[in-house]
Amino acid sequence: MTQKFDNLINGTWVAGASYSPNINPSNLSDVLGDYAQASAEHLDSAVQAARAAFPAWSVSGIQARSDALDKIGTEILARREELGTLLAREEGKTLAEGIGEAARAGNIFKFFAGECLRLAGETLPSVRPGIGVEVTREPMGVVGLITPWNFPIAIPAWKIAPALAYGNCVVFKPADLVPGCAWALAEIISRSGIPAGVFNLVMGRGSVIGDPLVNHPGVDAISFTGSQGVGGRIAQQCAVNLKKVQLEMGGKNPQVILDDADLAQAVELSVQSAFFSTGQRCTASSRLIVTDAIYPRFLDAMKTRMASLKVGDAQQAGIDIGPVSSLTQLEQDLSYVQIGQDEGAVLVAGGERLARDNEGFYMAPALLTETTATMRINREEVFGPVASIIRVKGYEEALAEANNTPFGLSAGIATTSLKYATHFKRHSQAGMVMVNLPTAGVDYHVPFGGRKSSSYGSREQGKYAQEFFTTVKTAYTLS
Repeated sequence: MTQKFDNLINGTWVAGASYSPNINPSNLSDVLGDYAQASAEHLDSAVQAARAAFPAWSVSGIQARSDALDKIGTEILARREELGTLLAREEGKTLAEGIGEAARAGNIFKFFAGECLRLAGETLPSVRPGIGVEVTREPMGVVGLITPWNFPIAIPAWKIAPALAYGNCVVFKPADLVPGCAWALAEIISRSGIPAGVFNLVMGRGSVIGDPLVNHPGVDAISFTGSQGVGGRIAQQCAVNLKKVQLEMGGKNPQVILDDADLAQAVELSVQSAFFSTGQRCTASSRLIVTDAIYPRFLDAMKTRMASLKVGDAQQAGIDIGPVSSLTQLEQDLSYVQIGQDEGAVLVAGGERLARDNEGFYMAPALLTETTATMRINREEVFGPVASIIRVKGYEEALAEANNTPFGLSAGIATTSLKYATHFKRHSQAGMVMVNLPTAGVDYHVPFGGRKSSSYGSREQGKYAQEFFTTVKTAYTLS
């Protein structure tokens, strides 16, 4: 019999209103388990539990918080291979990528275990004699966390860890597609010594529990990572309810290749940026902007490198790219390949569904040429292993094309010129810039976020997380 996995509400595992199978995209006959689908009533119970726990947790000792987060991080790191295997089996990342993501989650919790002890304030003199001023940070309250399917343990970690570190209580709703990693993380948290009600897990569809979480009067703030459409709607709902909101909503990231770039390096970082993790990263480069002189050599080298990529079961040794995460996503990816061709692009590599020993959602990475900035393939986020090349004359045109997008999350440049690298870092309209590196891959202790339609609100990760998860208080004392 398939194992059932329940929601965690007020320190108790609570049966779902129904259950949904969690299916391995590498092998559609492999069911990881049946995971609870929460109801709106379950969501309300979780929020009420978090509200009840907040007064004590918000003023609890920082050493106890630090110890709990460190314990969580230690267990995640000790179980990184097990959790990485679960991730690969559930979401479709290769095993190496899954283990790496699990390790990142563990390191995030350990980082914020330290941040519990480093939250600083200020003591200032008043302009009025005999009066002292203190500026301190306090927790926001009950925070709703809504996470996507593409990083099912790292993104929850970088939201949950700072929320708890700064004294907030959490209601966590993971993506319905990847409940397994969320449940495993919740189970570890449940044994960390954190009091009942401080952390709650509610699994299920956004249409059932997502909107009630965003609009619940007992929730003080919402942190969301996902699509631009859903993020925009959440922003409007939070504005009406005067709630603090933090949104990460994807990108259409450029990778510039200049004439003076090291060709081998440029090809490798482009392949990694565009196609690794099956292109299912908000920081993936789907627009390769290539200058004239290097273009023919770059295109030939890209096709050769792409031909060597191995697509297959995420848990299999030697695999470069796993399956697309779901049938819906696969159909979307394939449709964009066709849309690009309908608009005049030329498909020079990949772009078709692949058959493997196990039935799964496999796709050959696609490369399109002869594209322009006005094509949908260069304006809309595909979120799959699909990249297009935009050919330009030189650096100035490349920079203009890189910035010619409604998004602004990550941007990269491949060049041996210090002049161009320095100029690009300053003038790229992105929140994160990479020089001679893949556009995907941000350390866990530095700020993550973008500009334009990619992000809204304060940055995630590192010490910058305190901007969202705390509120500032100014206190005066007459001596």
